[in-house]
Amino acid sequence: MGEPAGKGCAFCEIVAGERAAHVVLDAPDAVAFLDARPLFKGHTLLVPRTHYETLGDLPGDFLGPFFGHAQRLAGAMESVLGAAGSFVAMNNRISQSVPHLHVHVVPRNRKDGLRGFFWPRHKYDSDGEAAGYAARLSEAVAGRS
Repeated sequence: MGEPAGKGCAFCEIVAGERAAHVVLDAPDAVAFLDARPLFKGHTLLVPRTHYETLGDLPGDFLGPFFGHAQRLAGAMESVLGAAGSFVAMNNRISQSVPHLHVHVVPRNRKDGLRGFFWPRHKYDSDGEAAGYAARLSEAVAGRS
């Protein structure tokens, strides 16, 4: 569950003002700051002020407000930075370099060198296999598993 601050968490230190960062958004419930290792200039990380490790840990009533911040950041990539669009992404546990929920909002332009997702694609062996995956996931999200 959420904690006021994660011990030793770099993002909690930024939220608390104990670690320097270029803050883009300072809201009562969330903070956004420039990524220290940006894909492109303007690459921003949005974090909840409360320490939640993954999306699954984020309370349901905070989803709308939190992603409202992400939506505004994505819009700013275009209106302020002149980007043609944005890439909005989140990792949960795997490839999550800091174990504090964060959303990457990255300005994008055509032919900027970023090629879709950064990993190989895997095709389903058949339409039946795809249908099986869809059915299992559908049952899980409907609460029947």
